[in-house]
Parts: sequence; C-alpha cells; structure tokens
Amino acid sequence: MSQTGTRIRRGDVVRIMAGKDVGKEGKVLRAIAPDPSPKKKRPSRVVVEGLNIMIKHVRPKAQQNVTPAAQQQQSGRVEMEAPIYTSKVMLICPNCGQPTRVGIGSSATGERFRACKKCDKQID
Repeated sequence: MSQTGTRIRRGDVVRIMAGKDVGKEGKVLRAIAPDPSPKKKRPSRVVVEGLNIMIKHVRPKAQQNVTPAAQQQQSGRVEMEAPIYTSKVMLICPNCGQPTRVGIGSSATGERFRACKKCDKQID
C-alpha cells in the first residue's frame, strides 16, 4: 500500500485525537516509516502542518566561504513541527468530511485502494 507502513500519507488531512493539540486538524507534511530494528520498537509517525509545535534553540554557526560580515548565522529559538504517532491521528475523509479509520478496498480489475470505513467510498 504505502511505503511508510501506514495508511496515512503525505497530503492527507488528519485530526489529532490525543495530546496537547486534541481536536485540531492539519495537513500531513511528511510520513515517517516505522523503525525495522527489533531493538527499537518505534511505530510510524507523521508531521502535521502547524501542529505539535516544539521550540529548538539554535546556536550561531560560522559559515564557510562567505564575507566576514555575513559569516554569523542567526541564532535563537526556532519553532518547528515535531512528529506525532499515527495512532494519535485520524484521517478526515474527503467525501463525508468525518474522521474515519482507513480500510483497503479493491476494484474489479484487482487494484487496491484506500477506503473510508464510514461512507465506504474510495479515498484516493
């Protein structure tokens, strides 16, 4: 189905079901595959636009091959989206507009597709 091991893909609109941003909706920017190693059991995650914001403190870095005046990079606090586990998000169906689980359907030609569990229509 998808290369990330999850049924939520980049570009999907999802609703956060647990955590500090519960009830908010956003578009998936990136889908991260689960870790295949048996020592680290890390499930699949997604990065949602504008949600699960974290602050990273950045030190100034000296850049190479630049004039001395422009050599220092800006430092400070940078806000960025952090990954969230896919178990904490639900896909918003583009047909019925409700948060739903994702099922797998197949067409008459044998092609597989993602399907909404509430309205039984094809998602993509």
